[in-house]
Amino acid sequence: MGLIHRLISTCLGIGYTPKGGGTIAAAVCCIAWYFAWAGGNEYFNIGAGQLGVTIVLLIIGIWSANKVEAEWGEDSYRVVIDEVAGMCLTLCFVPVRWPYIIVGLVFFRFFDIVKPLGIRKMEQLRSGWGVMMDDMLAGVYANLLLQIVVFIKPW
Repeated sequence: MGLIHRLISTCLGIGYTPKGGGTIAAAVCCIAWYFAWAGGNEYFNIGAGQLGVTIVLLIIGIWSANKVEAEWGEDSYRVVIDEVAGMCLTLCFVPVRWPYIIVGLVFFRFFDIVKPLGIRKMEQLRSGWGVMMDDMLAGVYANLLLQIVVFIKPW
């Protein structure tokens, strides 16, 4: 396993945090998301760019999770790129405002930790696919709830 896969899968070392690495990675992602996308004026173009970044993270995450599995075991706690990709999916096509980002973080972590509605079943997929896809489905559910919040409470 190479250094590059360790850096990617742990999101530059966040995954080495002994407790709460997934939550820390998702929170750092929220901060980066805000600074990357805040101030954009073309909602659709920003949303398409956000989705593109999320898809790239998904592909890189599957690749790296496959590589580190041989040494770290199946779905190691060190691998947090899945939380980052899922958090990005949660925030896609949502106005970049702190209240939405914080609510999105809470929704995403709920779905990622509790794993209802078929999310746990996604972990049964092989290798990097299982590592990444449960968080992506959590991101879909969190995004759907967040879209409702945006519709009801336009901050």
